Amino acid sequence: MKTMTYLGFLSVPLCFCQHLQAQNNSRPTNPPNIIFILADDMGYGDVSAFNEHSGITTRNLDEMADNGVSFTDAHSCSSVSTPTRYGIITGRYNWRSSLKSGVLYGYSRPIIPTTRSTMASMLKQNGYTTACIGKWHLGWNWGTKAGHEKPNANALAEEDVDYSKPITNGPADLGFDHFYGFCGSLDMAPYVYVENSQPTTTQIQTIAKSGGSAMWRAGAIGSDFSHQECLPNLTRRAVDYVNQHAQNKQPFFLYLPLPAPHTPILPDERFKGKTGLGDYGDFVLMVDDVVGQIRKALKDNNISENTILIFTTDNGCSPAGGIDKMAQKGHRANYIWRGMKADLFDGGHRVPTIVEWPKRAGKGKCNQTVCLNDFYATFAALNQYQIKENEAEDSYNILPLIENPGYPQTIREAVVHHSIRGEFAIRKGEWKLLCSPSSGGWSYPKPNVDKEVIATLPPIQLYNMKQDPGEKNNVYQEHPEVVQELKQLLQKYIQDGRSTPGTVQKNDATNKWEQIKGIMQDD
Repeated sequence: MKTMTYLGFLSVPLCFCQHLQAQNNSRPTNPPNIIFILADDMGYGDVSAFNEHSGITTRNLDEMADNGVSFTDAHSCSSVSTPTRYGIITGRYNWRSSLKSGVLYGYSRPIIPTTRSTMASMLKQNGYTTACIGKWHLGWNWGTKAGHEKPNANALAEEDVDYSKPITNGPADLGFDHFYGFCGSLDMAPYVYVENSQPTTTQIQTIAKSGGSAMWRAGAIGSDFSHQECLPNLTRRAVDYVNQHAQNKQPFFLYLPLPAPHTPILPDERFKGKTGLGDYGDFVLMVDDVVGQIRKALKDNNISENTILIFTTDNGCSPAGGIDKMAQKGHRANYIWRGMKADLFDGGHRVPTIVEWPKRAGKGKCNQTVCLNDFYATFAALNQYQIKENEAEDSYNILPLIENPGYPQTIREAVVHHSIRGEFAIRKGEWKLLCSPSSGGWSYPKPNVDKEVIATLPPIQLYNMKQDPGEKNNVYQEHPEVVQELKQLLQKYIQDGRSTPGTVQKNDATNKWEQIKGIMQDD
């Protein structure tokens, strides 16, 4: 058996794959505004435009789909929150960062260094004013009390933080001209708003843990923070931002990462009981209403024609939404796809993705496999910006697909998937290889839970997604040549530090990367 070392990546010569990374040579004379809406823990099947049997009628998202391009085979780079956001913002696979599994929390240190280009800094360089309103979840450095600095710690504790001091290494240091939001998820303390780099209050109290689908963890909360009012507050501020910048000559980029329908699941009274699917279904309806308010603001300001409006989600629906109970009522939150949030199966990372741009985008469904990372290179191509060698290493320009959803040439060679445990899968064409005997996440067979079952399973899984979209029939024994091809391609992507053509780059924290030891061995 030949073993390939995973510590000496830089010593491996780059072998270019034959990608078709389409370029667009016509920069708009009137660059479009860009709004990127990212829902949290919302499944593919929760959008009625993607699920003919949906129990939720997402009227505004359906109108977006009718007026734009629906990507039916779009994927987040991970099946959980922080890694997906890293991929969107940097155009780089999340597993190349220092975070090899799991997610960050409210006091976690940042995983994007200020030396790395981001979607915001790239667009700012190209003349955009930039804003982020919502859930950050990529870490930052809180201001600390004297003697509580802990420079080598991965996270601070609540007692370390001085909320009178500004944060550092946050959105304002990564290309965003304006930021308003909070650090972690809506169920992670501290529940403290930050505007630009300054906490909005020093009046900090403690809130007790909440249970059920409205769950949040106990911890610090600002006097101006309300879980129930969080989504309406962010929505108002996003609409205000559109209104304020609509008539400026300078185009704007608004990144709007919503805290919903993630826990705490808190639909307001206008939506309660509307779907018959419980609070989660009603919360999804509230998310759809947010999209409606943004679209209305664009139309009211006469800028909808030349605004790229994107809606997608960070991963599939979570069990906290009541997946099984909704299925009993005929609503399949993750549609026909196996699994859920956290998984390697498609239910974990296949996400509803819609692009509306009346001035230039086509209309209809695009069935090509794409990744949310690809919007970085797409916006770069739109502005004729030449991506640097150490920038957006896993991002492909999908502008041709936005302009023509039936574009015949394959844009992306393959896409790599990642579970909450840091396990890998790779998809190329109709074939998907899981480098794991299990879900890699929260569904059956669940690691560390279904141990006896997993011990009887083969170490890898191979599915033909065209013939078997539900990932039910593992055919790895019947197609050893496909297994070998996909494994070698994954090896190459890992060792090259990129999946796009270019010079070899370095992956971060390779000395802690236990999940690839088996992958980097040739059978």
